Amino acid sequence: MPMRYLLYAGLALIVLPLAGFGLWLAALPATPAAFSPVPVPQAEDDAILPALKPPKRARPLVAVVGINDATETTDYLMPTGILRRADIADVVTLSIKPGPVKLYPALTVEADATIEAFDARHPEGADYVIVPAMSRDDDPAVATWLRRQAKDGAVIIAICAGAKVVAAAGLLDGRRATTHWYYVRNLLRRHPTVRYVADRRMVVDRGVGTTTGITASMPMMLTLVEAIAGRDKAEAVAGDLGLARWDARHDSGAFKLARPFAMTVLANSLSFWNRDRFGIALEPGMDEVSLALVADAWSRTYRSRVELFAASPAAVTTRSGVRFLPDRVTAAWSGDRLSLGHTNERPAEILDNALQNIGARYGQDTARVVAMQLEYPQRGAGL
Repeated sequence: MPMRYLLYAGLALIVLPLAGFGLWLAALPATPAAFSPVPVPQAEDDAILPALKPPKRARPLVAVVGINDATETTDYLMPTGILRRADIADVVTLSIKPGPVKLYPALTVEADATIEAFDARHPEGADYVIVPAMSRDDDPAVATWLRRQAKDGAVIIAICAGAKVVAAAGLLDGRRATTHWYYVRNLLRRHPTVRYVADRRMVVDRGVGTTTGITASMPMMLTLVEAIAGRDKAEAVAGDLGLARWDARHDSGAFKLARPFAMTVLANSLSFWNRDRFGIALEPGMDEVSLALVADAWSRTYRSRVELFAASPAAVTTRSGVRFLPDRVTAAWSGDRLSLGHTNERPAEILDNALQNIGARYGQDTARVVAMQLEYPQRGAGL
């Protein structure tokens, strides 16, 4: 074959994919819609709290389950931190097998127990099971355990793409549900009987709750606090978190794949020579909810990653009893450091500040990319 034909073939292999990518990029919306939450019908809103009432115990038992190799950071830590600070339930963090739970996109923790140890201690099962997003939707141990917990009467609550995990266990068949905006099509393609509900931050149907993206765990957990312990307790916890409201209103149309999002992710990903590594000092008693939000946000820029550091490799216990393991054992961090804000700053405010700081460092387009991944409404719209 003449050399020029090989050259033409090589150019075609380069040009055609680029042309296809360009056409795909051009077909995306130029900009996402402004956030404008849609009211929830009163009857539907009124049904949420009764559906989340404790099914078994006066003081409920809550299990937060994760796989060891990759469970979403905020999905796992936010429900644990919020419910424990509310002190209205006994909350147990679980792993599938012994050993650390590696969270993504950042942090590592030690679970309180494995699912096997939990079952031995609580053969009657949990009142509530919180299911974060996981790197594998169809882990057989998770699916089997979830089905058994549901059969024994537990309310199953999927956070974010945890809906895919619950669906893989067969627990969303024929039910109304929502999930992270990015995974809606995937969920419905694999599980066509799921009845997707747009414009809701949370949906509860016959013992199974689901939420939209990552930060929706805040309103979902406050709703659960209200269902268990009443409005006054929920308002007190909401004040501690810095939230003005926690209802189900949402605007799904504001969270879609748009051209600026795709272009920013591409540009940041290609800047592989210009990566930042931030350290957070791991200290006893620190707020795990704020830590989760800051580490999660800064690890989603496609320009930076976050590591915990401490002088000892031993686990460090935070405000609500979560045991974190340092990523790096050192008494002094040589690079840039992140803080969790001042002592009087609340988690929602700390997240807003993190997004502001991300925008200042990498540009507002990157801050918006992070907010989109977290499915975090615009500033002023509330969580």
